[in-house]
Amino acid sequence: MKILAIDTSTYVMGIALTDQQNVIGEYITNIKKNHSVRLMPAIEQVMIDCDISPNMLDKIVVAKGPGSYTGVRIGVSIAKTLAWSLQVPLVGVSSLEQLAWNGRGFNGYICPVMDARREQLFTGLYQYNGQSMTSVMKDQNVPLEDWLAQLKDIDGNVLFIGNDVPIHRGKMAEVLGDQAVFSSFLDGNPRPALLAHIGSTKEAEDLHTFVPSYLRLAEAEANWLASNEKSH
Repeated sequence: MKILAIDTSTYVMGIALTDQQNVIGEYITNIKKNHSVRLMPAIEQVMIDCDISPNMLDKIVVAKGPGSYTGVRIGVSIAKTLAWSLQVPLVGVSSLEQLAWNGRGFNGYICPVMDARREQLFTGLYQYNGQSMTSVMKDQNVPLEDWLAQLKDIDGNVLFIGNDVPIHRGKMAEVLGDQAVFSSFLDGNPRPALLAHIGSTKEAEDLHTFVPSYLRLAEAEANWLASNEKSH
């Protein structure tokens, strides 16, 4: 089964082609450039380099968020379009679960971290059992202080993983002390090949109802709702 995996949840743009137990091709960048301009040409180039034509694909897997609103929308929109036009299944995977898989060798809890600005995080808590990744605490948008207070009550070490960890590392270490473990920068980029692996066994989405998982309203929507409530 040939799978195309797409991730544009953050500054990282990742594309992978996998076939059963093989990673045929993988492309990853971590730069502040427009995903909407670069994604389709990158997908096309990876497929050309790997001698894979669109009609050879059996499934599309996409990181469905949370993350950058614009980035998540771009990835999901293109994935849905490809799945519809090729008439193949589409699977959505939590962007945080995908990142958590980078820490699968850790003996303890794995905490993927994405900065959500204003001292807030997109995060969750996971644990790897040797074969699969289990969600211990659901993905959420939460104030950093509240999240660390929850983790402090957990019996076990916590591995913080992701490119945004350095933003909050000082506070994490201050509150959790030796309980906090920090991954290498080498594990900061989410891997699209892992995204394909996770999605290979998940059930397909309904193309008409599948939407990104933002975990919170966009700032413009939140401001509009707040102003609308005041006017009433």
